[in-house]
Amino acid sequence: MVDRNGRPLSCVVSPANNHDSTLYTQTLEGFTFFGNKFKPIFISADPAYDSIKIRAYNDQNRIKSNIPINTRNTKDPENKRTVPFDPELYKKRGAIERFFSWIEAFKKIAPRHERKEESFLGLIMFACGIMIWRVLG
Repeated sequence: MVDRNGRPLSCVVSPANNHDSTLYTQTLEGFTFFGNKFKPIFISADPAYDSIKIRAYNDQNRIKSNIPINTRNTKDPENKRTVPFDPELYKKRGAIERFFSWIEAFKKIAPRHERKEESFLGLIMFACGIMIWRVLG
C-alpha cells in the first residue's frame, strides 16, 4: 500500500501463488505509524480488488472505495452492477506502479533471492528507507 506520492505505507510478503486481493485486509491491518494502527479514508485499486468481501470490509471500516467493476466477475453481462467510480481519481493510482518499478531496480529484491520472509521484508524496508532519505535528503 502506498500513498498518492508513491511512498510505502504497508507491506505484506507472501508466496507468489497467492493473489494480491487475498492479502487486502492483512495489508490494511498492517498499516501502523509509531505503533498506532490507522485505516485509510479512501482506497483506489485496480479491478482485481473488485470483490464482495473487499467492498464489505471497506463499508464496515468506513473506507471509501474507488474500484472499477471487474467484468470477469459478472456472470450475466445484461445485469450490470453499479458502484461509485471516479475515473479521474483512478488515474492517480499510477503511484503504485511507479513504486513497483522503482523497487524492482534493486537487483536483490526483484528476483527474491532471500529464503526467509523476514530477510526479504528487511530488504524492502531498507530500499524504502533509501527512497525516503533521497526525497527528504
